[in-house]
Amino acid sequence: MIEASDLTVERGGKTILRNYSLRLARGRTLAVLGANGVGKTTLINTLIGLIKPRSGLLSIGGQVGFVPQLFEVPFAYSALDIALMGRARHLGLFGAPGKRDYEVVRHYFHMLGIEHFEPQVFNSLSGGQRQLVMIAQALASECELLVLDEPCAALDYKNQDKVLGLLEHLRETHDMTIVFSTHMPQHAVEIASDVLLMTSGNSYVCGPTADALSAKNLSALYDLPIARADFDGLSKHTYAPVFRHDGANFDG
Repeated sequence: MIEASDLTVERGGKTILRNYSLRLARGRTLAVLGANGVGKTTLINTLIGLIKPRSGLLSIGGQVGFVPQLFEVPFAYSALDIALMGRARHLGLFGAPGKRDYEVVRHYFHMLGIEHFEPQVFNSLSGGQRQLVMIAQALASECELLVLDEPCAALDYKNQDKVLGLLEHLRETHDMTIVFSTHMPQHAVEIASDVLLMTSGNSYVCGPTADALSAKNLSALYDLPIARADFDGLSKHTYAPVFRHDGANFDG
């Protein structure tokens, strides 16, 4: 589904990614983690075709759906109108949405539990609510590869669980391939088959989650001690930072 070999990407004359190589088979879920500014969004924009690599090879199999981190529109479109935009590739030039298009969009609104958003002005919704509408829009495109830029960033715990559950459901029942960026290692633990840990523009770790996602690798990733915590009575674990918060590092 995704194959990248020696991928080098520039932005504004600066090399952001250098010699990145990765492979993600159909029906797998890749979580991308890294500190702010390391190039996660640049990588995502390259995968969806918004940025052309300077060199290297990139192959994407199938149609791509994309969910940005933040999204606003200049007009008073309803949430339903926004989600219907995901049907654009199925309508043809100057085509108008038909019965089938409304059925597809409403199917995903129902799946996400946001049917009551339909008539509301998109920009009047909270950031988390808009995020759910944008996920419905991407799914309405009937894509084979779903790429999400921090899909849970504006969501409370309940809606994070809803989105993670939906992504896992799509992978299991639709054989969908999923790539998402996150600052939460727990999200990778829960649903990712593979992880990409971006330490810098030319240093990274990529592999199966069970092998690559470790306290040692996460500590190197964030330059902060990270510890693994196992839950009593549950076959689950998480990772948590051991914050140093050394006030001596600040002089005012």
